[in-house]
Amino acid sequence: MIHGMRTTVYPVADLAKAKDWFTQVFGKAPYFDQPFYVGFEIGGFELGLVPDGEPGTAGATVYWGVDDIEAETARIVALGATVHTAIQEVGDAIKVVDLRDPFGNLLGLIYNPHFDLKAVR
Repeated sequence: MIHGMRTTVYPVADLAKAKDWFTQVFGKAPYFDQPFYVGFEIGGFELGLVPDGEPGTAGATVYWGVDDIEAETARIVALGATVHTAIQEVGDAIKVVDLRDPFGNLLGLIYNPHFDLKAVR
């Protein structure tokens, strides 16, 4: 049985720079920090960084939940991200934005007033 998303992994060219940047974005240090993988626990889920592979915007986009999408977008852009796709309402008061991190990956944010945290397992 699939329980839900647990880990998202981003490839980066400079692991140290990426670790520092994501530490600022999420406001916490990684719980796992090795030369081959850096892992952050974010709201019960994991963001992983690997120093291989090709960063980019092709493939799946992961959306991280936020309470104030405008404020979080501004904060993360000030940290060096760029807006890839502007904030847009996609229906039922749900808003999304796609940011490009300084390493070339997409970082999605979502405000979803219907998200039920109690359903996470």
